[in-house]
Amino acid sequence: MDLWKLLFLSSLLSSLVIASPLYHDYLKHHEGVSKFRLINRRSLIDCPGNNPYISMNVSTTSPLPNESFITVTVDGILHPDKLQWIAMISPSNVSVSGCPLSSFNYIQTGDLSRLPLLCHYPVKAQFLSKDPLYLNCTKKTCQKKLGNDCIIHTCGGSVNFHVINIRTEIEFVLFGGGFEAPCVLKRTSPIRFANPSAPLYGHLSSIDSSGTSMRLTWVSGDKRPQQVQYGDGKSSPSVVTTFTKEDMCSFGQVQSPAQDFGWHDPGYIHSAIMTGLQPSSSYSYRYGSDLVGWSNMTQFKTPPASGSDELRFIVYGDMGKAPLDPSVEHYIQPGSISVTSAINKVLAVNNIDSVFHIGDISYATGFLAQWEYFLDLIEPFASRISYMTAIGNHERDYAKSGSVYQTPDSGGECGVPYEAYFQMPIPRKDEPWYSIEKGPVHFTVISTEHSWSPNSTQYKWIEADLQSVNRTRTPWLIFAGHRPMYSSVHSLIPSVDNKFRESVEPLLLKYKVDLVLFGHVHNYERTCAIYQDQCKSVPRKGKGGIDTYNNSNYTAPVHVIVGMAGFSLDKFPSNVKGWSLARYAEFGFARASATRNNLQFELVNSTTLEVRDKFRITK
Repeated sequence: MDLWKLLFLSSLLSSLVIASPLYHDYLKHHEGVSKFRLINRRSLIDCPGNNPYISMNVSTTSPLPNESFITVTVDGILHPDKLQWIAMISPSNVSVSGCPLSSFNYIQTGDLSRLPLLCHYPVKAQFLSKDPLYLNCTKKTCQKKLGNDCIIHTCGGSVNFHVINIRTEIEFVLFGGGFEAPCVLKRTSPIRFANPSAPLYGHLSSIDSSGTSMRLTWVSGDKRPQQVQYGDGKSSPSVVTTFTKEDMCSFGQVQSPAQDFGWHDPGYIHSAIMTGLQPSSSYSYRYGSDLVGWSNMTQFKTPPASGSDELRFIVYGDMGKAPLDPSVEHYIQPGSISVTSAINKVLAVNNIDSVFHIGDISYATGFLAQWEYFLDLIEPFASRISYMTAIGNHERDYAKSGSVYQTPDSGGECGVPYEAYFQMPIPRKDEPWYSIEKGPVHFTVISTEHSWSPNSTQYKWIEADLQSVNRTRTPWLIFAGHRPMYSSVHSLIPSVDNKFRESVEPLLLKYKVDLVLFGHVHNYERTCAIYQDQCKSVPRKGKGGIDTYNNSNYTAPVHVIVGMAGFSLDKFPSNVKGWSLARYAEFGFARASATRNNLQFELVNSTTLEVRDKFRITK
């Protein structure tokens, strides 16, 4: 196909998509996407004029530690304006020239402009106007005098960047023209990390229901096996994996963001299993090697064994991450920082055994460096208790990849980075469903993104797992996945798939599932005991006025959406169905405690730590 035909088809496809109501609905529900996300599609031009005075300096020229805040100072600006901005680029040798004929590559991201800017996506960026003294030129320097008078003065400003060790060199680039019509003004020299092989971002997960073994997963720039040292002199070697561009998905000749401008080398993912532990017990560990260095010593707690009398856990979905500086990044989830901060506070004073994160984990969606910023954000608590996950659309979905939903939501990741970073006890690769028991609770965790139709592999597994539950050992049965069966939020792109509900919901009733947990919709919503869109029973007010469901006389499961952990919130309509008993569009997480005859569930607001909803299921 010749150049002009290609450009014509690109323009035509862009116009058709822009005109589609689905596209506008997409934008409405993707408010976390900033103009910065679209920067690769802007035409790169030379900045007009020749300013010999511009200089850029960073607060350190030494090799960088694993985490730091770097001040970038710009001087010599003749005319400061609000469109001047600084990008952090990594690796530092990436092209800042235009990438020709890449328009098809970008349409899938929701970006429909026609020309690229950078062949590689900036990790983050800030406008110089974030310095309140910049636009009014408070930081003024005289560049040329005539007698005692300054005839040429320039202005300067500074911004701070939160930088973590992503192994590759970083560089800062000064642009004019904003994100709409950028042009390069100046670049700094590359800055390297002191230890690109450092072992980082350790997080724990359970490998079985015994509470006697735990998996530790971390990232390093070194592919040689390392180890975890734990307990009283025990150690375990790491198994090392990684993934490449070739492992990412594409659609025909159209490369995905994960293969193209969003790619960042992930280094090596290390995983080691600690054995010989006791359930509900505390230990310490460190990980790494003498060659690459060691992590700090971390104290962690094992979960209770299957069949024991009590469990306390936190559950949420749709967290993602947000910058710890004033930067813009690809896909910002504004509530993630307050939620992770609140969890750290709760963990410091409460006895929490495990976390369940049910889909839409990092929202990296093909921009691979963002995974490590997410891992850095959750590390303070994910390194101390079991962090269990379910896959969501933003980890798995991509056209022609085997997903139920043929959307570009994973940016071409197709579940590969997710399964590398979060190694759950799944049957095999790309079958991301599992069950695990902790205390008196059996958790059945599914993938809503893989086929759940009758006779599918997953459907057969779900039924076999639910059928196998020993309700004497684990009286509570909790079913969890990403996309919900019920939600009061409606849009042109439905959050609820009736085919999913029709296929799987009868199994929930048949095997007397007590509680069903989903995310995907970005709020909190609780139902009555529901089946086929009808309330089979409603809770009564128990002690302290708490809604209490009596499952001694089981009627149907209670469904709860817990997608309020980070992504921009979804508001509720004014009219809702009678099965919707509690609704909150606010950031937070759910906290639950289970004994053998009582399951208590709470919504905790992440700003105030106030309990906003509370209910109880009894037997």
